[in-house]
This record gives sequence, C-alpha cells and structure tokens, in this order.
Amino acid sequence: MLRIKARTKILALFCLMSFLMYVDRVNLAATAGLIKDELGLSNTELGVIFSAFAYTYAIFQIIGGWFVDRLGARRMIIFCGVTWVIATVLTGFVGGFISLFLARLLLGVGEGAALPSQARAITYWFKPQERGFVQGITHSFSRLGNAITPPLVVVLVTFWSWRGAFIGLGVITFFWLVTWIISFKDDPRDHKGITADELDGVPVYHKPDLSVKAAPTPWGPLLKRMGPTMGVYFCYGWTSWLFFTWLPTFFMHGRNMDLKSSALFTAGVFLSGVVGNTVGGLVSDRVLKKTGNVVTARRNIIIFSFITVLLLLIPVINTQSLLVMTVCLSVAFFCLELTIGPIWAVPMDITPKYVGIASGLMNAGSAVAGIISPIVFGVIIDRTGNWSLPFYGSVILLVVGIFLAFFMRPDIQLHVPENK
Repeated sequence: MLRIKARTKILALFCLMSFLMYVDRVNLAATAGLIKDELGLSNTELGVIFSAFAYTYAIFQIIGGWFVDRLGARRMIIFCGVTWVIATVLTGFVGGFISLFLARLLLGVGEGAALPSQARAITYWFKPQERGFVQGITHSFSRLGNAITPPLVVVLVTFWSWRGAFIGLGVITFFWLVTWIISFKDDPRDHKGITADELDGVPVYHKPDLSVKAAPTPWGPLLKRMGPTMGVYFCYGWTSWLFFTWLPTFFMHGRNMDLKSSALFTAGVFLSGVVGNTVGGLVSDRVLKKTGNVVTARRNIIIFSFITVLLLLIPVINTQSLLVMTVCLSVAFFCLELTIGPIWAVPMDITPKYVGIASGLMNAGSAVAGIISPIVFGVIIDRTGNWSLPFYGSVILLVVGIFLAFFMRPDIQLHVPENK
C-alpha cells in the first residue's frame, strides 16, 4: 500500500493554512461592492477599510517573528488561527465603517504573525535545498485562495448573503485549526510518523528554553542585512496589494461588470499566480542545485520577475480592450508571483537562528505597502475616475525594486558575536 510521508502531510497542512489565510483575507475584496452599497461607503473609505488589515499585519509581522523564535511555530500559529477565526466571523456582524475597520484590524493581528511562524516551521521541517520549492508551493495555495474566493463567495452570498459568507468561512478555518493542533510538532523528530530517511539533511531543531533568559535580538545587524530585501518586498507588495484588494472592484466598477463576471475574471487572473508561485520556487531551487550560487538562484529570478511585470502593466494602463487588459494582468500576476519562492528563502539563507524575526521584517515591507497602496488607489479613483492610473505607481516602484535587488546578499549568513 502507498504510504504518505510525514513531511508530505505537514506540507499539505502548510498549504491549506496559506490557502485559508488568503481566503479570509481577500473575501472582503470579493464582497466589497455589496458591502460598499449596504454600508454607504465611498471609494476612499473602502480604501481605508482595505488598508486597515495591513496596519496590524505590518506590526505583528515583527512582534510575531520575535515571539515565534522564542515560543516555537506550533504555539504561535494556534494563537494566529484563533484570532483570525474570530475576526472573520465578527465581520459578518459589522454595522458600519468603524466596526468593519476594527474587524479588519483584528484579522491583521492573527495573520500578521502567521507567515513568520510558518517560515520558522519550514526551516526545521525541510532541507535548505528544498526551501524555494516549499515556500513557492505553500504560497501558490494562497494564490489559489485568491482565485477561488471570488466565485466561492458568490455562491455563499447567493445562499446566505455576504454576512453568512464570512461566518461560514470562519467555521471552515476553525476545522483546519483543530487539525493543526492535533498534527503539528515543532521538532519533526517528535512526529510519530517520521522516518530516518525523511530526517536526512533536515536541520536539527533546538528547542527554546524558556527558563533561560534569551539572548538579545541583534536588531542592528538584522535590519542592515534585511533592509534591501524589505525594500524589494515593499515594491512587490505595492502591486500585489492592488491585485488583492481592488481587482474585483476594478472589473465591477471600472469595466461595468456584474458581480459574477467580475468574480470569474478575477479568479482567472489569480489562477495564474498559483502557477507562478510554484514555478518560481522550482526554478530557484533548480538553479541553486546546478550552480551552487544562492545569489543567482534568488536574486536573478526576482529581477526577471520585476522587469516582465512592469513591461506588461504598460498595456494595462493604455488599452481599452478588455481581452488585452485581462491577458496582460494574468501574465503580469504570474510573473509577479515568481518572486515569492526565492524571496521567502532569503531570510532562511541569511539567518536560520533568527528566521522568524527576519521573515517578519521582510514581510513588514509588503505590509507597509498594503497600508498605503489601497488608500492611494481609492483617492485617485475618487478624484480622477481613472481606474488604470494607479498602475503608474507600480511601474515606478518595480524599477526601484530592481535596483534594490542588487544589494541582497543571501550568500552571506548573519554572524552575531556571542556575549561573554
């Protein structure tokens, strides 16, 4: 009989976590038109609501990264899961701008600490040569969540209303959380189904000793080493947040589609990202194995990604053809997502010991972009009525990201002198 390996089961658990995180994150974008009409929100107010998630998301990237390096991924992800389940369910009961804003803030708390925690878990469950692929495929499931959420929410809204859709999604996430509590161990050697072959080449897990005072976090060296990567991820995040938050509304109001049509077009664009995430991780790991050069494997994929995206966004800005626009957006999102596998491997390459906080710092760059980008989009649309204009900012920042990528050095590990 075929036996599913323990690491395969854990990878599936990571993938499902990424999938549900993004379902619970972008469900607001899928229902934004309905919520906007029912609650009487302007485009600017809707932009503020979209960005509310990113305020706490950015802060808890760093806070969560600090805690996970001390408490372990299992405990932190339980905290994260409980928080984002509550936030998702509460969204179904909001009565106006303030309550919706607060629900999104709470969701940012739960999801903010989750990805740094997942990065630490991956570091100790998989070999260094597998990191690009594992990060790529787990994030590809997040894009699958992006793609499936619009049509899924349409179905749930049809039967239950948009409020019932949020409550139902929260219940589904709760069942995943129970599975996580039962199945996951911080140290793969504690997993009863693990084999010696699976453990070959996997880093040794060092359990944090909470009875001993932890060494101070080397904030200065970490910020210096992660600074360029944070900047690159900010530039990536500017464009990705436009896709995550405004794309369904862009098709619905900018191109006069109904809810079902906008959901289908949005799903088509996001499905391309599913493939892009996995391809980026696979190519990065393949280049690393072939060349042994981690800079070539990580940085060059990111630079290629940014160049192709900015070239594809230019037709989006200038065309009136729905076909050309949709094709360019789909291919651009595929190329943009090539970035994910390589860039999430960079903190692991630089500092396995502080991978939680390093990943949190990097992802905070994208989260800050998530605070600014949706608001700017909403303000521009309210003042100009031009739904394509905000993409000019994406083109400029992608050029900046290409420049910053040359300062990333995943080939040099962080060395912190031991205190005597």
